[in-house]
Amino acid sequence: MSQKTEISTSLQSDETGFQLINENDKNFLWETSAGERVFRYDNSIIVELPPGRSTLTTSWLNGGYREDLRYIYNHQAIHECDDSHEATSLEGGCIEAYTSIIAEKLGLEPSCSTGLLTAANMRNVAISTHSFRDVEITAVITGGIEVNGGRAGDPASYYQEEGQFKMIPGTINTILLIGANVPHYAMVNASVTATEAKTVAIQQLMAPSQYSEGIATGSGTDMIAVVADTTSPIHLNDAGKHSKLGELIGKCVIEATQKALAQQSELTPHSQCNMLVRLERFGVDEGRYWKVASAIEGENRKARFYSHLRNLAKNPTLVGATSSVLHIVDEISWGLIPEKAGKRAAFSIIKGLPESLLAEEYPPFDRLLDEKDTIIENWVRVTAWIAKNGMSGASE
Repeated sequence: MSQKTEISTSLQSDETGFQLINENDKNFLWETSAGERVFRYDNSIIVELPPGRSTLTTSWLNGGYREDLRYIYNHQAIHECDDSHEATSLEGGCIEAYTSIIAEKLGLEPSCSTGLLTAANMRNVAISTHSFRDVEITAVITGGIEVNGGRAGDPASYYQEEGQFKMIPGTINTILLIGANVPHYAMVNASVTATEAKTVAIQQLMAPSQYSEGIATGSGTDMIAVVADTTSPIHLNDAGKHSKLGELIGKCVIEATQKALAQQSELTPHSQCNMLVRLERFGVDEGRYWKVASAIEGENRKARFYSHLRNLAKNPTLVGATSSVLHIVDEISWGLIPEKAGKRAAFSIIKGLPESLLAEEYPPFDRLLDEKDTIIENWVRVTAWIAKNGMSGASE
Protein backbone atom coordinates (compact mmCIF):
# COMPACT_ATOMS: atom_id res chain seq x y z
CA MET A 1 0.00 0.00 0.00
CA SER A 2 1.42 3.42 -0.94
CA GLN A 3 1.94 6.21 1.56
CA LYS A 4 -0.81 8.27 -0.04
CA THR A 5 -3.26 5.38 0.25
CA GLU A 6 -2.28 4.74 3.85
CA ILE A 7 -2.87 8.37 4.74
CA SER A 8 -6.18 8.55 2.92
CA THR A 9 -7.58 5.68 4.95
CA SER A 10 -7.25 7.74 8.12
CA LEU A 11 -8.90 10.91 6.82
CA GLN A 12 -12.31 12.32 7.55
CA SER A 13 -14.19 15.25 6.02
CA ASP A 14 -14.60 18.64 7.68
CA GLU A 15 -17.44 21.10 7.03
CA THR A 16 -15.82 22.20 3.74
CA GLY A 17 -15.69 18.64 2.46
CA PHE A 18 -11.91 18.49 2.58
CA GLN A 19 -10.21 15.48 4.12
CA LEU A 20 -8.67 15.93 7.58
CA ILE A 21 -6.39 13.51 9.40
CA ASN A 22 -8.13 11.48 12.06
CA GLU A 23 -7.36 12.79 15.55
CA ASN A 24 -6.15 9.33 16.58
CA ASP A 25 -3.37 9.46 13.98
CA LYS A 26 -1.97 12.77 15.22
CA ASN A 27 0.36 13.11 18.16
CA PHE A 28 -0.95 16.02 20.24
CA LEU A 29 1.88 18.24 21.48
CA TRP A 30 0.50 21.54 22.75
CA GLU A 31 -2.51 23.83 23.03
CA THR A 32 -2.25 27.54 23.72
CA SER A 33 -4.62 29.31 26.07
CA ALA A 34 -6.24 30.92 23.02
CA GLY A 35 -6.90 27.57 21.34
CA GLU A 36 -4.13 27.02 18.77
CA ARG A 37 -3.36 23.31 18.77
CA VAL A 38 -0.03 21.76 17.80
CA PHE A 39 0.26 18.19 16.51
CA ARG A 40 2.95 15.99 15.04
CA TYR A 41 1.93 13.73 12.18
CA ASP A 42 4.57 11.61 10.46
CA ASN A 43 7.19 14.03 9.05
CA SER A 44 5.22 17.17 9.81
CA ILE A 45 4.18 19.51 12.61
CA ILE A 46 0.67 20.88 12.14
CA VAL A 47 -0.68 23.97 13.90
CA GLU A 48 -4.46 24.29 13.77
CA LEU A 49 -5.60 27.91 13.97
CA PRO A 50 -8.95 28.92 15.45
CA PRO A 51 -11.00 31.49 13.52
CA GLY A 52 -9.83 35.09 13.59
CA ARG A 53 -6.12 34.56 13.12
CA SER A 54 -3.84 36.74 11.01
CA THR A 55 -0.59 35.26 9.72
CA LEU A 56 2.68 36.57 8.34
CA THR A 57 4.90 33.88 6.81
CA THR A 58 7.89 33.38 4.53
CA SER A 59 6.22 30.37 2.93
CA TRP A 60 5.89 29.72 -0.81
CA LEU A 61 2.34 28.62 -0.05
CA ASN A 62 0.12 31.58 0.83
CA GLY A 63 3.08 33.49 2.21
CA GLY A 64 3.13 37.12 3.28
CA TYR A 65 0.27 38.62 5.29
CA ARG A 66 -3.04 36.71 5.34
CA GLU A 67 -6.24 36.68 7.38
CA ASP A 68 -7.85 33.52 5.96
CA LEU A 69 -5.51 30.67 6.93
CA ARG A 70 -6.50 27.76 9.17
CA TYR A 71 -3.34 25.64 9.20
CA ILE A 72 0.41 26.02 9.38
CA TYR A 73 2.61 23.02 8.80
CA ASN A 74 6.34 22.46 9.20
CA HIS A 75 7.44 19.56 7.00
CA GLN A 76 10.62 17.51 6.81
CA ALA A 77 11.41 17.47 3.10
CA ILE A 78 13.46 14.36 2.31
CA HIS A 79 15.41 14.08 -0.94
CA GLU A 80 15.59 10.34 -1.48
CA CYS A 81 17.45 10.26 -4.79
CA ASP A 82 18.95 13.72 -5.36
CA ASP A 83 22.16 14.65 -3.58
CA SER A 84 22.23 18.05 -5.26
CA HIS A 85 19.05 19.09 -3.41
CA GLU A 86 17.67 20.91 -6.42
CA ALA A 87 14.08 22.06 -5.98
CA THR A 88 13.23 20.46 -9.34
CA SER A 89 13.73 17.04 -7.72
CA LEU A 90 10.79 17.64 -5.38
CA GLU A 91 7.40 16.16 -6.17
CA GLY A 92 5.65 18.67 -8.41
CA GLY A 93 8.93 19.96 -9.82
CA CYS A 94 9.15 23.16 -7.79
CA ILE A 95 8.73 24.35 -4.21
CA GLU A 96 5.44 26.14 -4.88
CA ALA A 97 3.83 22.95 -6.19
CA TYR A 98 5.49 20.78 -3.55
CA THR A 99 4.17 22.82 -0.62
CA SER A 100 0.65 22.52 -2.01
CA ILE A 101 1.05 18.77 -2.52
CA ILE A 102 2.25 18.34 1.07
CA ALA A 103 -0.78 20.22 2.34
CA GLU A 104 -3.05 17.87 0.42
CA LYS A 105 -1.23 14.80 1.72
CA LEU A 106 -1.72 16.10 5.24
CA GLY A 107 -5.43 16.48 4.58
CA LEU A 108 -5.24 20.28 4.64
CA GLU A 109 -6.94 22.50 2.10
CA PRO A 110 -4.01 24.24 0.31
CA SER A 111 -5.95 27.48 -0.17
CA CYS A 112 -6.21 27.98 3.60
CA SER A 113 -2.83 26.53 4.60
CA THR A 114 0.76 27.67 4.68
CA GLY A 115 3.86 25.54 5.08
CA LEU A 116 7.50 25.65 6.09
CA LEU A 117 10.13 23.19 4.85
CA THR A 118 13.22 21.80 6.54
CA ALA A 119 15.51 18.78 6.73
CA ALA A 120 15.10 18.61 10.53
CA ASN A 121 13.35 15.67 12.16
CA MET A 122 9.94 16.66 13.51
CA ARG A 123 10.54 14.56 16.62
CA ASN A 124 13.11 17.16 17.61
CA VAL A 125 10.59 20.00 17.75
CA ALA A 126 10.90 22.34 20.73
CA ILE A 127 8.07 24.40 22.23
CA SER A 128 8.48 27.29 24.66
CA THR A 129 5.78 29.47 26.22
CA HIS A 130 6.06 32.66 28.27
CA SER A 131 3.29 34.92 29.53
CA PHE A 132 2.79 38.27 31.25
CA ARG A 133 -0.60 39.20 32.71
CA ASP A 134 -3.03 38.00 30.02
CA VAL A 135 -0.56 37.86 27.12
CA GLU A 136 0.83 34.44 26.16
CA ILE A 137 3.54 33.84 23.57
CA THR A 138 4.47 30.40 22.23
CA ALA A 139 7.34 29.45 19.93
CA VAL A 140 7.31 26.14 18.03
CA ILE A 141 10.76 25.56 16.54
CA THR A 142 12.76 22.93 14.68
CA GLY A 143 16.39 23.50 13.84
CA GLY A 144 19.68 22.19 12.61
CA ILE A 145 22.66 24.23 11.40
CA GLU A 146 25.51 21.73 11.33
CA VAL A 147 25.39 21.63 7.50
CA ASN A 148 24.48 25.13 6.35
CA GLY A 149 24.82 27.38 9.36
CA GLY A 150 25.88 30.74 7.99
CA ARG A 151 26.58 34.35 8.86
CA ALA A 152 24.76 37.20 7.16
CA GLY A 153 27.05 38.47 4.42
CA ASP A 154 28.81 35.14 3.87
CA PRO A 155 29.60 34.09 0.28
CA ALA A 156 26.47 32.85 -1.49
CA SER A 157 25.95 29.23 -2.49
CA TYR A 158 24.17 29.98 -5.76
CA TYR A 159 22.64 32.73 -7.92
CA GLN A 160 18.97 32.25 -8.69
CA GLU A 161 18.20 32.36 -12.40
CA GLU A 162 14.98 31.52 -14.22
CA GLY A 163 13.33 30.49 -10.98
CA GLN A 164 15.89 27.80 -10.15
CA PHE A 165 16.24 27.29 -6.41
CA LYS A 166 18.65 25.09 -4.50
CA MET A 167 17.56 23.57 -1.19
CA ILE A 168 20.48 23.17 1.21
CA PRO A 169 19.81 20.98 4.27
CA GLY A 170 19.86 22.64 7.66
CA THR A 171 17.13 25.06 8.68
CA ILE A 172 15.72 26.80 11.75
CA ASN A 173 11.97 27.10 11.30
CA THR A 174 10.02 29.26 13.76
CA ILE A 175 6.27 29.33 14.30
CA LEU A 176 5.42 32.19 16.67
CA LEU A 177 1.95 32.25 18.23
CA ILE A 178 1.02 35.61 19.76
CA GLY A 179 -1.96 35.65 22.11
CA ALA A 180 -2.90 39.23 21.34
CA ASN A 181 -4.36 41.39 18.58
CA VAL A 182 -1.31 42.65 16.75
CA PRO A 183 -1.55 44.74 13.55
CA HIS A 184 0.30 43.64 10.43
CA TYR A 185 3.14 46.14 10.81
CA ALA A 186 3.80 44.97 14.38
CA MET A 187 3.83 41.37 13.14
CA VAL A 188 6.71 42.36 10.88
CA ASN A 189 8.36 43.88 13.96
CA ALA A 190 7.75 40.57 15.81
CA SER A 191 9.52 38.65 13.03
CA VAL A 192 12.51 40.98 13.38
CA THR A 193 12.64 40.44 17.15
CA ALA A 194 12.28 36.67 16.71
CA THR A 195 15.08 36.64 14.16
CA GLU A 196 17.37 38.57 16.50
CA ALA A 197 16.49 36.13 19.30
CA LYS A 198 17.36 33.17 17.07
CA THR A 199 20.74 34.75 16.44
CA VAL A 200 21.25 35.29 20.18
CA ALA A 201 20.58 31.58 20.76
CA ILE A 202 23.12 30.59 18.11
CA GLN A 203 25.80 33.02 19.24
CA GLN A 204 25.44 31.94 22.87
CA LEU A 205 26.41 28.49 21.59
CA MET A 206 29.26 29.89 19.47
CA ALA A 207 27.97 27.88 16.52
CA PRO A 208 30.30 28.36 13.54
CA SER A 209 29.42 29.47 10.05
CA GLN A 210 30.07 26.77 7.47
CA TYR A 211 30.99 29.39 4.87
CA SER A 212 33.34 31.76 6.67
CA GLU A 213 35.40 32.12 9.85
CA GLY A 214 32.55 33.91 11.61
CA ILE A 215 29.93 32.84 14.12
CA ALA A 216 26.67 31.79 12.47
CA THR A 217 23.63 34.05 12.64
CA GLY A 218 21.23 31.42 11.32
CA SER A 219 21.05 29.06 8.38
CA GLY A 220 20.69 29.96 4.74
CA THR A 221 17.15 28.57 4.56
CA ASP A 222 15.47 29.72 7.79
CA MET A 223 11.71 30.32 7.67
CA ILE A 224 9.21 31.93 10.03
CA ALA A 225 5.46 32.13 10.56
CA VAL A 226 3.95 34.70 12.92
CA VAL A 227 0.36 34.32 14.12
CA ALA A 228 -1.74 36.97 15.87
CA ASP A 229 -5.23 36.71 17.40
CA THR A 230 -7.55 39.35 15.92
CA THR A 231 -10.33 38.30 18.32
CA SER A 232 -8.28 39.14 21.41
CA PRO A 233 -9.32 42.18 23.48
CA ILE A 234 -5.62 42.86 24.07
CA HIS A 235 -4.26 45.22 21.42
CA LEU A 236 -0.46 45.51 21.13
CA ASN A 237 1.30 47.44 18.38
CA ASP A 238 4.95 47.22 19.49
CA ALA A 239 6.91 43.98 19.32
CA GLY A 240 10.35 45.54 19.59
CA LYS A 241 12.93 44.77 22.26
CA HIS A 242 11.77 47.63 24.54
CA SER A 243 8.25 46.21 24.77
CA LYS A 244 7.08 43.40 27.05
CA LEU A 245 5.78 41.60 23.96
CA GLY A 246 9.26 41.77 22.46
CA GLU A 247 10.80 40.43 25.68
CA LEU A 248 8.42 37.46 25.70
CA ILE A 249 9.11 36.74 22.04
CA GLY A 250 12.85 36.86 22.70
CA LYS A 251 12.68 34.49 25.67
CA CYS A 252 10.52 31.94 23.86
CA VAL A 253 12.60 31.91 20.68
CA ILE A 254 15.95 31.70 22.48
CA GLU A 255 14.79 28.80 24.66
CA ALA A 256 13.09 26.84 21.88
CA THR A 257 15.92 27.42 19.39
CA GLN A 258 18.57 26.15 21.79
CA LYS A 259 16.46 23.16 22.77
CA ALA A 260 15.78 22.30 19.12
CA LEU A 261 19.48 22.54 18.23
CA ALA A 262 20.38 20.34 21.19
CA GLN A 263 17.88 17.68 20.14
CA GLN A 264 18.59 17.81 16.41
CA SER A 265 22.35 18.43 16.32
CA GLU A 266 23.53 17.77 19.88
CA LEU A 267 24.67 21.39 19.86
CA THR A 268 24.84 22.27 23.57
CA PRO A 269 26.98 24.29 26.00
CA HIS A 270 28.67 21.00 26.93
CA SER A 271 29.50 20.04 23.35
CA GLN A 272 30.85 23.54 22.69
CA CYS A 273 33.20 23.43 25.69
CA ASN A 274 35.97 22.01 23.53
CA MET A 275 39.02 23.71 22.04
CA LEU A 276 38.81 21.68 18.81
CA VAL A 277 35.16 22.62 18.32
CA ARG A 278 35.98 26.31 18.77
CA LEU A 279 38.77 26.09 16.20
CA GLU A 280 36.64 24.41 13.52
CA ARG A 281 35.57 27.68 11.92
CA PHE A 282 39.22 28.47 11.22
CA GLY A 283 39.78 25.17 9.44
CA VAL A 284 41.72 23.62 12.31
CA ASP A 285 41.09 19.93 12.98
CA GLU A 286 42.92 16.95 14.45
CA GLY A 287 44.66 16.28 11.14
CA ARG A 288 46.16 19.73 11.09
CA TYR A 289 47.24 19.34 14.71
CA TRP A 290 49.05 16.09 13.93
CA LYS A 291 50.78 17.62 10.93
CA VAL A 292 52.10 20.42 13.18
CA ALA A 293 52.90 18.10 16.10
CA SER A 294 54.86 15.61 13.99
CA ALA A 295 57.28 18.37 13.03
CA ILE A 296 58.14 19.45 16.58
CA GLU A 297 60.11 17.78 19.36
CA GLY A 298 58.75 14.72 21.13
CA GLU A 299 57.80 11.15 20.27
CA ASN A 300 55.70 10.78 17.12
CA ARG A 301 53.08 8.40 18.42
CA LYS A 302 49.92 9.35 16.55
CA ALA A 303 47.33 7.43 18.56
CA ARG A 304 48.76 8.66 21.82
CA PHE A 305 48.89 12.23 20.53
CA TYR A 306 45.26 12.17 19.46
CA SER A 307 44.23 10.78 22.85
CA HIS A 308 46.13 13.52 24.68
CA LEU A 309 44.81 16.20 22.33
CA ARG A 310 41.17 15.18 22.75
CA ASN A 311 41.54 15.07 26.52
CA LEU A 312 43.33 18.42 26.62
CA ALA A 313 40.75 20.04 24.31
CA LYS A 314 37.99 19.53 26.90
CA ASN A 315 39.88 21.31 29.69
CA PRO A 316 37.60 24.26 30.62
CA THR A 317 40.57 26.46 31.46
CA LEU A 318 42.08 25.85 28.04
CA VAL A 319 38.70 26.42 26.37
CA GLY A 320 38.47 29.76 28.16
CA ALA A 321 41.91 30.75 26.91
CA THR A 322 40.98 29.57 23.42
CA SER A 323 37.85 31.70 23.49
CA SER A 324 39.85 34.76 24.53
CA VAL A 325 42.44 34.31 21.78
CA LEU A 326 39.81 33.67 19.10
CA HIS A 327 37.86 36.74 20.14
CA ILE A 328 41.02 38.77 19.65
CA VAL A 329 41.29 37.24 16.17
CA ASP A 330 37.66 38.22 15.51
CA GLU A 331 38.15 41.79 16.71
CA ILE A 332 41.22 42.19 14.51
CA SER A 333 39.15 41.04 11.51
CA TRP A 334 36.39 43.53 12.45
CA GLY A 335 38.88 46.36 12.66
CA LEU A 336 38.35 46.91 16.39
CA ILE A 337 41.93 46.07 17.39
CA PRO A 338 45.13 46.77 15.42
CA GLU A 339 46.73 43.49 14.37
CA LYS A 340 50.05 44.20 16.07
CA ALA A 341 48.40 45.02 19.41
CA GLY A 342 46.04 42.05 19.11
CA LYS A 343 48.92 39.66 18.44
CA ARG A 344 50.78 41.01 21.47
CA ALA A 345 47.74 40.37 23.68
CA ALA A 346 47.25 36.88 22.22
CA PHE A 347 50.88 35.95 22.79
CA SER A 348 50.53 37.04 26.41
CA ILE A 349 47.65 34.60 26.84
CA ILE A 350 49.56 31.83 25.08
CA LYS A 351 52.60 32.33 27.31
CA GLY A 352 50.36 32.11 30.36
CA LEU A 353 49.04 28.65 29.47
CA PRO A 354 51.57 26.66 31.55
CA GLU A 355 50.62 28.52 34.72
CA SER A 356 46.89 28.36 33.93
CA LEU A 357 47.11 24.62 33.29
CA LEU A 358 49.23 23.97 36.41
CA ALA A 359 52.06 22.60 34.28
CA GLU A 360 55.42 21.45 35.59
CA GLU A 361 57.19 22.19 32.31
CA TYR A 362 57.17 25.22 30.03
CA PRO A 363 57.09 24.91 26.25
CA PRO A 364 60.11 26.36 24.42
CA PHE A 365 58.30 29.58 23.51
CA ASP A 366 61.44 31.01 21.92
CA ARG A 367 61.22 28.27 19.27
CA LEU A 368 57.46 27.86 19.05
CA LEU A 369 56.26 31.46 18.83
CA ASP A 370 56.82 33.38 15.61
CA GLU A 371 55.44 36.88 15.15
CA LYS A 372 55.53 36.40 11.37
CA ASP A 373 52.86 33.69 11.64
CA THR A 374 49.19 34.22 12.42
CA ILE A 375 47.78 34.01 15.92
CA ILE A 376 46.02 30.76 15.00
CA GLU A 377 49.24 29.18 13.70
CA ASN A 378 51.06 30.09 16.90
CA TRP A 379 48.19 28.81 19.06
CA VAL A 380 48.11 25.46 17.26
CA ARG A 381 51.88 25.05 17.49
CA VAL A 382 52.02 25.68 21.26
CA THR A 383 48.97 23.58 22.15
CA ALA A 384 50.22 20.79 19.87
CA TRP A 385 53.48 20.80 21.86
CA ILE A 386 51.48 20.61 25.08
CA ALA A 387 49.45 17.64 23.83
CA LYS A 388 52.49 15.86 22.43
CA ASN A 389 54.76 16.26 25.42
CA GLY A 390 52.14 15.50 28.09
CA MET A 391 52.49 18.50 30.38
CA SER A 392 51.62 17.45 33.93
CA GLY A 393 48.32 18.95 35.05
CA ALA A 394 47.30 19.98 31.53
CA SER A 395 44.17 17.84 31.56
CA GLU A 396 43.10 18.34 35.15
